[in-house]
Amino acid sequence: MITSEDAKALVGIGRKAVQSRFEGRDFIPDRWIKERFREKRGVFTTLILQEDGSLRGCVGIPYPEFPLWEAVVRSSVSAWFKDPRFPVMDRSYLDRVLWELSLLTPPMRVGGVEDIKIGEHGLLVECCGRRGLLLPKVASERGWSAEEFLKAVCLKAGLHPDCWKDKKAKIYTFRAEVYREISPWGEVIKFS
Repeated sequence: MITSEDAKALVGIGRKAVQSRFEGRDFIPDRWIKERFREKRGVFTTLILQEDGSLRGCVGIPYPEFPLWEAVVRSSVSAWFKDPRFPVMDRSYLDRVLWELSLLTPPMRVGGVEDIKIGEHGLLVECCGRRGLLLPKVASERGWSAEEFLKAVCLKAGLHPDCWKDKKAKIYTFRAEVYREISPWGEVIKFS
């Protein structure tokens, strides 16, 4: 179970990992962090510019491949420096960007559109060596049906929007606990 103190510590890990990168060094967590957050979890880091709410990065690790602390480090650094949709932000943005962490349940394979619950499930589609993922909030925010959500995930993967109907396509759902900063370096609240 993630407490509000845990959420704040996890966001702090992400921030410190990016700050360490600007200082030319790797982030090395305290032993208690490694112990407390050793469970392997998927996680996405979303970076939001505080002044206008614009997205500035969103990268994650969908499968529970790494301990949670390490997944937060990897996804935070990647969201800041490696999201190809946005220019890399300089160090001054550390005091202007809000962190949002989505802690994921392991993806579960489903049969199709009838198994998708809008507002509850995120989607992951794999087909033809490509993979696309959208967090649960995306479909709710856009008012999509389950079929529209599937089409959007396919497009995100660089596939035809109806590729999810292909027998080779694998569709997975997952849930997310979302935690967001209220202000940079400030309090963290459960967002959904």
